Amino acid sequence: MSMPVITHCPGTLVEGFSSYSPACLRLMFANKKVSPQLAFSSPQVDDEVVAMFMENRKHLSISGMQEKISLIQIGRELRCAKEFEQGTHILKPIPTSLKKSSMIPANEHVTMQIAKQVYGIRTAECALIFFYDGTPAYITKRFDVKESGGKWLTEDCATLAGKTKAEGGDTFKYSYSYEEIGALIRTYIPAWRVEMPRFFAQVVFNYVFSNGDAHLKNFSLMEQAQGDYMLSPAYDLIATRLHVEDSDFALDKGLFADEWKSEPYKKRGHPVTEDFMEFGKRIGLSERQVQRTLEPFIQRQAKVQTLVEHSFLNDATKRAYILLYNTKRNFLR
Repeated sequence: MSMPVITHCPGTLVEGFSSYSPACLRLMFANKKVSPQLAFSSPQVDDEVVAMFMENRKHLSISGMQEKISLIQIGRELRCAKEFEQGTHILKPIPTSLKKSSMIPANEHVTMQIAKQVYGIRTAECALIFFYDGTPAYITKRFDVKESGGKWLTEDCATLAGKTKAEGGDTFKYSYSYEEIGALIRTYIPAWRVEMPRFFAQVVFNYVFSNGDAHLKNFSLMEQAQGDYMLSPAYDLIATRLHVEDSDFALDKGLFADEWKSEPYKKRGHPVTEDFMEFGKRIGLSERQVQRTLEPFIQRQAKVQTLVEHSFLNDATKRAYILLYNTKRNFLR
């Protein structure tokens, strides 16, 4: 496989670039002119790379079902981090055994860009990158690594909720509700009134963009320079419905600790504005805050269509992505 022809920045998706745009280089690679093509091939075609990745996995602290490889940036070059080296970026190759798996890197990338560029959600910086053989991968800059060295302390909500695989089995990170995550935020974040609208927007975004895998480990709190904790940038945002037959919400109880549902939700099988109004009220938001946050998700956003058109999804997946988006907006209304 050869490198695809690039006509849009593989980071920001701005048109008119055959490589990373200056804005992307600044945000992702400390203003260094990093190439969108890695110096090594994908693990699907190179056994030596497979061995290198398996060794690399021993030293990666971020958990998750999808393969994640720790990279380190040295000047303009990216390579796999060695033992005792602090990685600066995370690489996600194409996973196996999922429908339309070749589209997963582009799916996660465009979904993250939509969250940031359209809805103003603070996200981990990310881009697409290509192995030497042209196979795409998703790359994200680690937000927990300090520019001066060392790491910011982070805790995911599974840890804060006391959920472990040892006690809860393989599904431990799904046994909760988003209302209960809101309670964790109120407990552990002094400025929770500032952070709660961000959390609410992320929950709504995951619903509208069919991310059915927003579990406890995909919400984290991160230490700030002053010593307080805030929500970390959003990460792992992807339209999972394109690849698996999942439900509207990852968490078993859904939005509410008592599994409450509006009458339209009970009849149609999908939450509507009434459900999110109640959810916002329960996590401490005013009616005005909820309405102000919901409105952009209910309205059709032309830039969503533009970013999807500029993305590296193939044409069939672009159509499916927009169909899901419009379907969920209609449910919400």
